[in-house]
Order: sequence, then C-alpha cells, then structure tokens
Amino acid sequence: MLTSAPDHLPGRRAARLTVVDPATGEVFGEVPDQRPDILDAVIGRSHRAWLGWRADPAARAAALHAAAGAVEAAGDDLARLLTREQGKPLAESHAEIARTAARLRYFAGLAPRTRRISDGRPGHSEVRWRPLGPVAAIVPWNFPIQLAAAKFAPALAAGNTVVLKPSPFTPLATRLLGSVLAGALPEDVLTVVTGREPLGARLAAHPGIRHVTFTGSVPTGRAVAEAAAAPLARVTLELGGNDAAVLLDDVDVDGIADRLFWAAFRNCGQVCMAVKRVYAPARLHARVVEALAERARTVTVGPGLDPETRLGPVNNAPQLARVERLVRRALADGARAAAGGHRPAGPGHFFAPTVLTDVPPDSPVVTEEQFGPVLPVLPYRSLDEAVEAANGTAFGLGGSVWSGDPDRAEAVADRLECGTAWINHHAELSLAQPFAGTKDSGVGVAGGPWGLYGNLRPFVVHRPREV
Repeated sequence: MLTSAPDHLPGRRAARLTVVDPATGEVFGEVPDQRPDILDAVIGRSHRAWLGWRADPAARAAALHAAAGAVEAAGDDLARLLTREQGKPLAESHAEIARTAARLRYFAGLAPRTRRISDGRPGHSEVRWRPLGPVAAIVPWNFPIQLAAAKFAPALAAGNTVVLKPSPFTPLATRLLGSVLAGALPEDVLTVVTGREPLGARLAAHPGIRHVTFTGSVPTGRAVAEAAAAPLARVTLELGGNDAAVLLDDVDVDGIADRLFWAAFRNCGQVCMAVKRVYAPARLHARVVEALAERARTVTVGPGLDPETRLGPVNNAPQLARVERLVRRALADGARAAAGGHRPAGPGHFFAPTVLTDVPPDSPVVTEEQFGPVLPVLPYRSLDEAVEAANGTAFGLGGSVWSGDPDRAEAVADRLECGTAWINHHAELSLAQPFAGTKDSGVGVAGGPWGLYGNLRPFVVHRPREV
C-alpha cells in the first residue's frame, strides 16, 4: 500500500498544520505537522522497499496501471478537495486528476533500453540501466497532485521509491491520494510526509536520498541544491519562469485574444509556464491591451466550487501580498491598470484580474515572476528590440510567438532563450516531450523518456571476445 509517515515519534505529542480555504480565508482542515526526526525511519523503510520494488519491472508496470485506475475512481473526491485547498475551478481540478492518471499510465508503458556498444576493440560493452534508490519529491501548491505525479510516476516506473512532501498550503489532497492508492502500491514504495520547514530541507539533505526533485522558487531551489550537495544526491529543479509572448505585426489580435488571455490567467496566473509578459508592436499595442482588458473585466471570478467561476483566488496570503505589492509598485512607477489593479471587497484571497499598460520595462512586475492574475503589456518598435526584451530576464522556461505566418513565427521563436517555445499558443505540453528550462529556470529534465532516464543511472557490463 501507499504509506503516510507516522505523525510523530513515540512519546511525543503530534503537532498539527491547519489548511485554509483560499476562497474564504477560513481554516477547513488539518494534517500532521511532522518533524524532521521522523525521516530516518521513513527513509530506512523506503530503502528496504526499494530492494524488492526495483527487482520486478512487470509488477511495477501493473501497479502503476492499477494506481491510475484508482485515481480515476476517486476523481470526484480528489478534485473537490483539491479545489477547496488550492482554489482553482472544479473543472480544472478534474483536469488535474485526469492528467495524473494519464501520467501514471504513460510511465507504466516506458522501459529503459539496453544498448550494446562495439568500438572495434576485442569484446563489447552493454549499457544497462539501474534505479537510483529513494527519491525525495518536493511539490509546490499550484498543481499539487499533477506535479507530485510528474515526479513520482517516472521515479517509480524506473524502480525507485519515493518520499513525497507537498506544500504546507496544499497537503490535504495529497494525503487523500495516499489513501486512494493504498491497494495499488507495495508498502513504503511511496510515502507522504507533511509539515513546515525544516522538514523539506532535512529531506533534501538526508544521506539516504539519492535524487531530489523539486519545483518552486529560485531561492528555495538554490537552498535545495545546496542541501542535496552534502550527500551528493542528484537534483532536478524546476524553478519557475517569466515567459514572454511576442506578437508579430501581422497578428490577428481578435483571433488570438482568448488564447492569449487564458495562456496568462489560467489557474489565476499561478502556472510556472504561463505568459507573464506580452510584447506587442507599437501600432497594435492599444488594441492588444483593450482586447485583454475586456476579457479581464468580464471573466467570472469566485470560489472554485461555484460552477460559474472561471478564475478562483490566489492560493495563499503571502502570495496574495506579493501580487499586490508588485502591482502597487508598478502603478507608483507610472503604469496604468487597464483592468483590475486591486483586491476586491469581501473574504478570501482574491485579486482582480489585472492588465497593465505604460509599464516601465525595468519594473519588478516585468522582470520578476508575478505568479498571479497580473499581465503587463509592453510595446516594441523593432523585432530585435522585442527579442532582446523577451530574453532580458534571468528566467528561461518558455516563450511564444504569435503571427499569421507560422514559418516567420518559428524563425523568431528559434531566437528565444528558453526550454520550450510555442507558435500561436502557449503552455501546452505532451506527456511524451521533455520539459526543462535554461538560466534560473532550473536544472535537469522532466517529462517523456527523459524524465524516466533522469531517475536511472547507467550500468556497463564489458565482455571480452569469446575465443
């Protein structure tokens, strides 16, 4: 079965971590606030489980297929709880659960390939692949179930075991996932731990962990990498982005406005690869601003459980404060809110969908990752200027180019300094493709066969020529 770690060591009182509904600002649940001193026992059991789990690829594939079916069977309960703790509309939570099941099935069908190498010398070498051991998966609050599966599905398929730590803001659905999958996976193959820091830091630094996979902020990612350096564990870090959308001068503004708006505002802008900056030709700038602002002014914002809601709240109070601070700074520096720009009256962590114009290009709302329902739209006069601005931040996760001529757009996209570039759409990924950033956006590769091999190490067997 899938395991949750014990709440506390014997003889100690169990602490609790409360969980807030971002649509109301009220506490509605709690989980154990586990301390780092449980990790020795948890990782010890994970290592012992690994010895059996790694030995039978066929049994692993069958277990992952069973896990996918269990997720689908519990989809309604998982989605509803996910919306309660994360805030996104219920339809988006259902999509997240479906993506989780699909990812489990995808990796259940992958297997590493043995390769024979002959280089002219007597004999030959055969390259095989072996799992690493226990993996630490540290997950953020924007897609807590989907990103957990993006880490544990390839790790488990490769023959590793996993210790999974969700964000303290969104631990409930992950704990429920544990009970849902209790009959699909052997004991201690996947263990869920919940709690505040320093639980995550100690997990990353634990000598029994062989791979740390983390999604979150750049400062925390650097701290995770430093912690994992002590036991020389492998690291995979997805550290967010500040994706630019570059509109060319032949773009059909009305034709792309809906796609561009949702590429920026889906999940209330809390998507690492969302559009976070738009660069529009100067002659089209006003039309682009108004097209996006009209959608921002009319989209239905509310609790995620309301079927009419298209945009929910910001997930947590600290992130809401950051979004508000960035917008206030931009407005103070001369920007204008064509839509939004404020917190609406009432309970919950809501911020009005905001489209900014006249934004200074060096404003933090442009150069930093907002991770909220805020979109600056900036004019450019030459294509070289637009490409330079798009590449002009420390991030390099994704980017997109929008044009009536896809070939022309692709030529511009090839100049973007990022891991993924889209033409006339944004933030769409296949389970079979790699996902990685450049610069401060991360280290390592997730997704597709690359994600599987990231959880394996080569093992070479050399045989002399038989005589």
